[in-house]
Amino acid sequence: MKTQRHAAILRIVRGETVGSQEQLRERLKAEGFNVTQATLSRDIRELGLAKVAAPDGGSHYAAAPEGGGAGVRPHLEQLLPTMLVSAEGVGPLLVLKTTTGGAQALALALDGAGWNEIIGTIAGDDAILVITRSERSRRAVQVRLQELAGLPA
Repeated sequence: MKTQRHAAILRIVRGETVGSQEQLRERLKAEGFNVTQATLSRDIRELGLAKVAAPDGGSHYAAAPEGGGAGVRPHLEQLLPTMLVSAEGVGPLLVLKTTTGGAQALALALDGAGWNEIIGTIAGDDAILVITRSERSRRAVQVRLQELAGLPA
């Protein structure tokens, strides 16, 4: 059942623009898969789906190309100007505010950038907690992100 559900999810996100988990859940239900939000979240994570920026300013789920690797890794430089709203920090902690639905894609891109100053990220819907190695590292990351996004420092 899980394998068929995963195949259906990939078919849906590759064939349509799906902007939310609820929209994806409704599409799955139409195909005979009645899933909870928790199950769908787990499926999305297991499949390596990412929310990516759309030309209209929104975002939608995307999967790796068929036969592709472990998931979509959007480029940080692409996403920052359209998704980062603000960056504020204290000590080694930095909170990034994003456009609605943009936090996961931006956190994925930030993790993929492999900056040594960053220990890890935790993403919600429109906010990311970035944990850095020190307050000095946090300041450097904050300035770099703001510059890349075109935000005032």
